[in-house]
Amino acid sequence: MLELDALDAVYGQLTDTVRELGAAELMLPSRCAGWVAGDVLYHQLMDARRALRTFASPDPGPADRDDVTYWQAYAPRDTGRAADAAHARHVRIAAAAYAPDELIWEWTETAAAARRAARACQAAWVATQGHVLTPADFTATLVVEAAVHYLDLTVQLPAAPPPPAALALVRRVLDGLAGQPLPASWDDVSCALKGTGRVPLDSADRAELGVLAGRLPVFV
Repeated sequence: MLELDALDAVYGQLTDTVRELGAAELMLPSRCAGWVAGDVLYHQLMDARRALRTFASPDPGPADRDDVTYWQAYAPRDTGRAADAAHARHVRIAAAAYAPDELIWEWTETAAAARRAARACQAAWVATQGHVLTPADFTATLVVEAAVHYLDLTVQLPAAPPPPAALALVRRVLDGLAGQPLPASWDDVSCALKGTGRVPLDSADRAELGVLAGRLPVFV
């Protein structure tokens, strides 16, 4: 299945990237405001833990979200900033409590377990964060989260781009939320960064996008 293979690829690549990092590398700035690379890794660890809970939480259905509409809750907004700030603060404090090798070890073990749980899940629908999705669509959300945050974490680290299968799922979500395809002239990494507001649009982008420029970023 595309989503399962993409999850294996992106979680595996993130694991390979962080495995040899030390304290200095984990303290490098990320693309996420206020977070260093180690904070982003801890945030990803939280997502892998949630994956374990979700794959073990079957629901009678039907689904009320798919891999695209799931992200509507993460659209840029003026409300909820206090909750965002509280989460950012929690991540910083929790991540700082880990020794670098302990954080990397827990990510490695939990990510591997999440990958196994994804392949073992036989439920028709699963529940997470107050919504119901098919396991395939939920897996796709994990892939999108990991691919985008991999770009956040490695902004000052030498690293290959996320796996093509993962970036393809990111583009699918961005196109779906935008209501039309983002420019084919953008490579998949540029699409991920611009579509989520991590890289600002320049004048050429805005001219190419036209009215679509006003819809970006579609999630953050």
